[in-house]
Amino acid sequence: MLRVAVVGSGPSGVYTAQALVGQSTVPGIRVDVLDRLPCPYGLVRYGVAPDHEKIKSLQGSLRTVLEDERISFLGDVEVGARGLTPARLLELYHAVVYCVGAARDRRLGIPGEELRGSHSATEFVAWYSAHPDAVRNGFALDGTGAVVIGAGNVAVDVTRLLARRPDELRPTDIPQGALTALAGSAVREVHMVARRGPAQGRFTTKELRELGGLPDSRVVVDPADLALDPAFADPAGLPAVSRRNVEVVRAWAAAGPPDGGPPPSRAVRLRFFLRPVEILGTADGRVAAVRFERTEPDGSGGVRGTGRYEEIPAGIVLRAVGYQGVPLPGLPFDAGRGTVPHAAGRVLRDGAVSPGEYVAGWIKRGPTGVIGTNRPDAKETTGSLLADAAALAARRVAPDPVAALRALGHAPVAWPGWLSIERAEASLGRALGRGPVKIPDWAGLRAAARAGHPIG
Repeated sequence: MLRVAVVGSGPSGVYTAQALVGQSTVPGIRVDVLDRLPCPYGLVRYGVAPDHEKIKSLQGSLRTVLEDERISFLGDVEVGARGLTPARLLELYHAVVYCVGAARDRRLGIPGEELRGSHSATEFVAWYSAHPDAVRNGFALDGTGAVVIGAGNVAVDVTRLLARRPDELRPTDIPQGALTALAGSAVREVHMVARRGPAQGRFTTKELRELGGLPDSRVVVDPADLALDPAFADPAGLPAVSRRNVEVVRAWAAAGPPDGGPPPSRAVRLRFFLRPVEILGTADGRVAAVRFERTEPDGSGGVRGTGRYEEIPAGIVLRAVGYQGVPLPGLPFDAGRGTVPHAAGRVLRDGAVSPGEYVAGWIKRGPTGVIGTNRPDAKETTGSLLADAAALAARRVAPDPVAALRALGHAPVAWPGWLSIERAEASLGRALGRGPVKIPDWAGLRAAARAGHPIG
């Protein structure tokens, strides 16, 4: 029997486990899916916006995989803590596949980024997703303006959550603290700002269009911004997604103010060809505005500065300019790429294959693609592992990896513990007159996992 550890229970980890037990060339594979959190599903639970129920429903298919009798979920087990190094894992399992994602956000590298009220979108997403590592004191939403810097789906998500009416979020699993804070938010204008044009946006057309469907909110686009982009006049030569995005933005620019009825209470202002150069602050160190330089196409797909500047007032700034992988102690790491060096998923140490160590997902290829991209990525890695199966099976490993984990001081949350967390979140929601509501802290999650009965 070949015992494999998959580190990470997000889509890449679950798809890797599924591919390993679903093949027929190497019988008898057993997979333990380890996660540092007590809960499975990774970014599907802790990265998908609460109002995206269709995407969140992917948890159902991930659940089916993790309930396979050949797969065991072991939550609250952190590699790198309590002596559980990559070297130690290789003493417990014939092979280890690291699917740990890209957990760190990219920075802007401009003055004022450390002011109070300046945050990464990653922090904001973690807060409204009830990640147990999220900031406990929330976010100051007492100013009328917010600036979101970025042009991808994460930027669209946080923009939409800031502009959405709280009553629309109440039926979701958003934690009560975040719901209460958003209900009391003073934000009335959200500026989503990109340094290039809509044709270069990384958002999908579906996500972009959702901004135009928010009740009591209006999308505003300045035609002068779009006029800088040659694609605005003739998008015919663009890729299909970019062409649709340009068409959506162009329609908003041409729409003008609404006719009749009360004016919307919120505005989403899409700005293009503006590069952040400084976050300006108040005398007491809080965000007051963002200074941008106007850019223009440079003729080769990029932009160049024009020397013209403008300021957008803001009480909160969220940067959504991408993720980066972080090094895992004991694994090689390419700091420039933010990935683990590999050959077809096999980990490379000093250029040579490290027997028994593999990678899949963002830590393998970088933060690119959509959820479905993880399937072929996992297939490549598992193909390499299966080709190595004979040599891997010859390695001597611990007879009981779970007992060894406990001996190291870990208290794994197995699948029944996760089901207990689910019951506790349903109970918490009922007490609040809502559907299931996420437990947002480590102590609450661990207590729910241990108790086997609802907590409040």
